[in-house]
Amino acid sequence: MTESLSAAIARAGSPVELLRNQDWPAFTFPVAPEFTNWRDEQRAWNTTVALMDQSHHMTQLFLGGADLIELLSTISPNTFKTFRPGVAKQLISVNKDGYLIGDGILFWNEDAPEGLVLIGHHLLIDWVRFNVEKAAAAGKDVHLRLEPNSHMRQGPPTFYRYELQGPEADKVMEKVFGGPAPEIKFFHIGDVEIAGRPVKALRHGMAGQPGFEFYGAWEDNEVVLDALMEAGEEFGIRRVGAKAYSATPLESGWVPTPFPAIFDEDFAEYREWLPAARAGSIGGSLYSPDVHDYYMTPYDIGLGRSVRFDHDFHGREALEKHAENQRRRKVTLLWNAEDVADVVRSQMEPGTPAKYIDFPKARYGLFQMDTIEKDGAQVGISTDAGYVAFDQLYMSLATLDVDVPDGSEVDVVWGEDPVSRKAAVDQNHRQVRIRATVAPAPFHEFARTVYRTNEPVGASS
Repeated sequence: MTESLSAAIARAGSPVELLRNQDWPAFTFPVAPEFTNWRDEQRAWNTTVALMDQSHHMTQLFLGGADLIELLSTISPNTFKTFRPGVAKQLISVNKDGYLIGDGILFWNEDAPEGLVLIGHHLLIDWVRFNVEKAAAAGKDVHLRLEPNSHMRQGPPTFYRYELQGPEADKVMEKVFGGPAPEIKFFHIGDVEIAGRPVKALRHGMAGQPGFEFYGAWEDNEVVLDALMEAGEEFGIRRVGAKAYSATPLESGWVPTPFPAIFDEDFAEYREWLPAARAGSIGGSLYSPDVHDYYMTPYDIGLGRSVRFDHDFHGREALEKHAENQRRRKVTLLWNAEDVADVVRSQMEPGTPAKYIDFPKARYGLFQMDTIEKDGAQVGISTDAGYVAFDQLYMSLATLDVDVPDGSEVDVVWGEDPVSRKAAVDQNHRQVRIRATVAPAPFHEFARTVYRTNEPVGASS
């Protein structure tokens, strides 16, 4: 019998004890780890052009029904007034106290049987599933089809998805199309043709560089892939494997798995419905018996631009208060090279080593959450951490107190104390501090300025 999250919390004693010690399998991308080597694959999206295969690693929830948009508007602070076929948006949801559940990308495909598809990690998707199933049982005209990622699904996906990124991406597309790249607004979807096959093109970027996401029927995947690779050959195109791809959020500034605020009374029924195995695990030095210390608002990690107070939704009153009193902001932390080298060196010296630090990504739970301190006081939470080869920097995305300015030096507490029972964490390690410099997120000037200027008002709201 599948154990519910509610039952698992009762067994463990608290949400924190459950998730700190729950074995969550290491998140892997179901594509080759490397096609060449992950360092050059990372550099390609900054120097030439890279092709990323996004067909396999995300969960997809296909949605339809006359009452769907009305339902989504009740559980999301996103506006739906301008949402229409041919547009995508970053969908978010919050609890009654205005804390984030998760986010994903919602596509509206006019010619698709199910109309809408929500793509991302399962955190938000499970909450949407719960609400759609509940509404359908109450007689609402809503329906869904869940498509897990390729590790959990039998058979191929509905769509292939290929991301083309980098300064030479437009030249590759000009060759593919035999003329200029299509003029498509940011987060809008256009209809194009590649190698004689109909293709959807979403204008956006996963690594803070210009590009497109191409998607279409799975049976066309090899034809489209071959056409893109052939067109990109003279421009130094590289296929990006799982290792390199895992570091894209560090450059784009997107926090991929924020901790879901699902442990209060308004989510009691949901915790009875949700299998405990889907709740994930906490990794990192942040340790508090109070689960609320792990919560974040949309504003804490840069998702405030998705909020519109033009409709009623669950958590609106509380979120309005957060909007007026934003206590944290999203930043990039640039880790001190000597301190990172000391952590690596400790693995080869006598005595208890620091916790192992992996390359290119250091994640030891679905939710990587490390304490940030300044002058001995906690000032934030460091999340995704990893190495970016183009800049030769170890860095992390973080939410930091608003009164700590860019350029400040803070400490990332690295290692667990007490050490959790998760298999992914080496049981013999000591906690250390790694100095880090506060920088904007996204880190690259292009990603922070030029890349975002093409976004039309309301496109991601």
